[in-house]
Amino acid sequence: MIQIIKNSERYHFESDWLSTYWHFSFDHYHDPTNMGFGALRVFNDDIINPSSGFPTHAHSEMEIITYVLEGELEHKDDTGGFDRIGPGEVQRMSAGTGIRHSEYNSSLDTPVHLLQMWIIPAVSGLKPSYEQLRFTKAQRQRQLLAIASGQGVPGTVKVNQDSTLYVSSLNEGDEVTHALGVMRRGYLFVISGKVEVNSEPLSNGDQARLSDEAMVTIVAKGTSEIILIDLP
Repeated sequence: MIQIIKNSERYHFESDWLSTYWHFSFDHYHDPTNMGFGALRVFNDDIINPSSGFPTHAHSEMEIITYVLEGELEHKDDTGGFDRIGPGEVQRMSAGTGIRHSEYNSSLDTPVHLLQMWIIPAVSGLKPSYEQLRFTKAQRQRQLLAIASGQGVPGTVKVNQDSTLYVSSLNEGDEVTHALGVMRRGYLFVISGKVEVNSEPLSNGDQARLSDEAMVTIVAKGTSEIILIDLP
């Protein structure tokens, strides 16, 4: 089964410093029929204006994965962690028993565009931690590149859940496939461009929620960037 959510159906919130699309219930947006998809609880598509960001706030018992598309995001937390996340970089933060952090765009003139995904961990009570890796466009060209995983995929940041996040940069006519296991789900988001997933057309900003689909076949109908999450 494939459920298509079009770009125009996503919840949009805008303030003087943030433009964001929330794929699931989050903050003041509450829809009891849209509380997540399997272990995926949050998928936010954020653009943060220069010299602004999220002030220090708390999280617990969540795997928080940040993937930067454009610009640079500054991360600081109360474990002493401090880093900057640039385009093509992914960060996994395990909130575990509790962590406080801030996310800020320190640029004076360049917005930050990022995707942030929250995955419910398989176990509770983890020690808070974070991990970060950088990937190039060439690495994701014409293939599904694993960037975060709890399935033992080498070269990825570790997620404390039986899930894997893939990204791909496709040219028109490129095809990539992914086998979903029994009782697995797939979550596909089109960052840019146009694709077909199992013959269903998707455009920039569209998402597909897949269940009971043994194989996921993605065909690019133009230059496209996508993210695919394999989840329980």
